[in-house]
Amino acid sequence: MTTKTAAKAAPRDLDTLFDELQSILARFAKPFTVREGYVRNKRDYHLILKKKVVTGGREKDELWFASIIQQKNNVGFYFSSAYCTQELLKHLDGKTCFHLTQLTPPLKKDITAALKNGITDCKKRGWL
Repeated sequence: MTTKTAAKAAPRDLDTLFDELQSILARFAKPFTVREGYVRNKRDYHLILKKKVVTGGREKDELWFASIIQQKNNVGFYFSSAYCTQELLKHLDGKTCFHLTQLTPPLKKDITAALKNGITDCKKRGWL
């Protein structure tokens, strides 16, 4: 996979982007444990399922459902690409990391849909 180069965003714009993404993730926080301040010297917000789960054939003590981390030139949105729609997939850089520099209405809609799909899948697996 080729790494995509994202346009640089001003730090103030990244603060706003982080806040917007955090407000979206916060709407889905209820069944999860929220962690912040986990990444040194960066703004971060994580939704974690504190329950033993088996995924990929391995037992884990917890499942990191979704995360955002403010980087130097973007905000990383970490989420399984299996639940994502085409607009969001344009920002994929790796298996589960999306590098975002702005939040358009279609992208906001796709992130919300992806999170809903992820919650539905967690329920089907008996994790929630």
